[in-house]
Order: sequence, then C-alpha cells, then structure tokens
Amino acid sequence: METQAVKGWEKIRWAQGHMPLHAKIRERFEREQPFAAHRIGAALHLEAKTANLILTLRAGGANLFVIGSNPFSTQDEIVAALSEVEGITVAACHGEALEEHEKKIDRLLSFSPTLIVEDGGDVVVRLHEHSPEAAAQLVGVCEETTTGVERLQELEQEGKLSVSAIAVNDAKMKHLFDNRYGTGQSTWDAIMRATNLLVAGRIVLIVGYGWCGKGLALRSRGLGARVLVAEIDPVKAVEAAIEGHEVVSLEGGMKQADFVITSTGRAGVIDEEMLRRSKDGVLLANTGHFGYEIDREALGRLAKERYQARAGVEAYRFPDGRTVYLLGEGELVNLALADGHPVEIMDISFALQALSLEHLALQGKELSAQVHPVPSEIDERVARMVLATLGSS
Repeated sequence: METQAVKGWEKIRWAQGHMPLHAKIRERFEREQPFAAHRIGAALHLEAKTANLILTLRAGGANLFVIGSNPFSTQDEIVAALSEVEGITVAACHGEALEEHEKKIDRLLSFSPTLIVEDGGDVVVRLHEHSPEAAAQLVGVCEETTTGVERLQELEQEGKLSVSAIAVNDAKMKHLFDNRYGTGQSTWDAIMRATNLLVAGRIVLIVGYGWCGKGLALRSRGLGARVLVAEIDPVKAVEAAIEGHEVVSLEGGMKQADFVITSTGRAGVIDEEMLRRSKDGVLLANTGHFGYEIDREALGRLAKERYQARAGVEAYRFPDGRTVYLLGEGELVNLALADGHPVEIMDISFALQALSLEHLALQGKELSAQVHPVPSEIDERVARMVLATLGSS
C-alpha cells in the first residue's frame, strides 16, 4: 500500500518538474549556502509547490520549522514527505482546530527563528501580542498575501512593528500574476471540481475588485458567464465597468447571482442580510485568505435544515424553501477543494519569497523595523528568469 509520504513525494516531484525558476535558485543556494546560519520559521499552505520552496530553503543551509497557514489547505501527504527530510520539522495536519493551530504557532516561535516566511500574518501578529521576546533574534519577515501585508502595515502604523518585513505580495511579479492569473484559474478549478456544474450562461457575482477579483472576473467571462462586480472603492468600480463588467450593489448582485465569490479580505461581507436576499440555489465560495468573509454562523441560524450535498458542498435549506450551498466551509476554496494556484504561477511567487529571504539573510540587520518593498532588482531578476523560461531573450 502506498504510504502518505510516497504520495507526497509524487506530488512534490510533479511540481518540481514544472518549477524551472526554483531549479536555478536551488542550484545556486546549494553552492552559496546563504541560510547556513539561519533558522527559518514557515507558516504556509502546505501543498506540493510550497514543499519545493521549503526544500529550496533547506538546500541553502537553513534549518526549518514548518506549520500550515490554514488547516484546510494542509495536505497530510506533503507533511509526511517533508517530515522525512533532515533539518525540516513539520507540525501540521489537515483540519486541525484553531486552538491546535495556535499551539503550533507558539511552537514555531519557541524554535527562535531568525527568519520567518508566512502567508496571512498569524505568526507575526501572535509574536507581537504574546511572544515579544521571540523578536530578539529575528532578522526579518517575508509576507506573501494582501491580508498579511495589511496586518503588518497596521502594526507599523500603531508603532508596534518590531522587525523588518518585506511585502512580497506587493511585488509586481507577485500581484500582477499570482493574484490575478493564479486566483482566477485555481478558484474556478476548485468550484468546477466540487460542483460539476456549467458556468457558461450563469450569473457570477465577484465581491471585491482587487487583483484577485480582476482575475476572477477575467476567468468567469472566459467561461461564458455574465459577470457582476460589487466593489465599494469607486475607482476600482469604474475600472470594472470600463473592462466590460456590470457594477452592482452587493444587495442587487445577491438577488441575481448563481455563483458568489468573495475576494475582499474583510470579515462578514456576506452577512445575514445578504444571505436573506440570496437566490435559490446560489453557490457561495470564498477566495480570500481567511474563512470569515461568508458568515457561516448566520447561515446556520437561517437554515431549518443543513446537509452534505456533495463532497465539499454543504446545503442550507431556509424555511421558505430556498437552498444556499457553501463550498469548502467558506475557507480559501482553491486550496480547500483543489490544489491551489497553478505550478508555474507559484514558481514565480516562491522565487520572490526565496530571493527576498536571501536579501534579509544578507542585509536584514541593516533594515529598519518597518514594511519594506521587494527590492526592484529582485522583481526584475525574477521577470528576466520567467522570460528565459518562455523562450524570450
């Protein structure tokens, strides 16, 4: 019988074969050992592409303590595979409770990392709230999500940020590609796997028109859907309208939509009032980092009956006979119900992470305790590497 670790290595090797940027970076890291003196704490979505980032950092000499950034995105076979590698400690399992997840964060901080790479900001926020002593040896942090960067910026604005941080998410080669093309494709991959329903001819409401929302709208239109956009920023709303989408109020969109996809990073965007206005049979999915954009408690209160309609699809039947379907328990749907962003997209994003961590390892002690952009030379270096893989000079 195939073990979990064997399954994990199969996935890791498949991703590795489609990550040419990482192959080049890992080859150099093995020679130069930029992390030989470092302990790296990683809190990331634990799937195959992430495993290749972890292995690249290990090849550069780092010792690592790895946890998941979201229990619903953790793949146990990947955990099993990485746990076989000397110098890598993994503490994560799929679906673990919030209390257990917080204990894992505390274990990571007790590892006394000199560098942290994460997705969502949970580790750095907990460090500042509960373990400020852990910052003493910390050289710097790399954060790869919009939500995580916003949390770091809030700490900075409040005068609480005690370490230097690099906003990897804000690099051009990250948000222009990962957030747009990665989110658009992987979210629909998850929805279609889970539902086996036709998208063409249906009405799709995109809630939030940041870079992720733009990618969702682009792919929704490509699948033949009629695209509605709900966006409170008037500039972004104008952009959506000029790009050919129908800008609506959230209330108006909920009355029409067959699919609703949230991508705001804000809690309770789809609240009880919006759920009351939803169309019968609507499918709700969230592609924001945290599973709080759709109010699951309100869904439970409104429903007279709740049942599993399909794997990953929960049905809530209201007293008036309408049924609302929630995908992936409202968590980050592309990782809860699929494999996350395409491999080539994450090769780009994780190349930025690896090179930004190297920058911190070499120069982090000279940086001030604030949120810094990815150095432009790293952004441009990754762009040139991508061009080379595409056969462009």
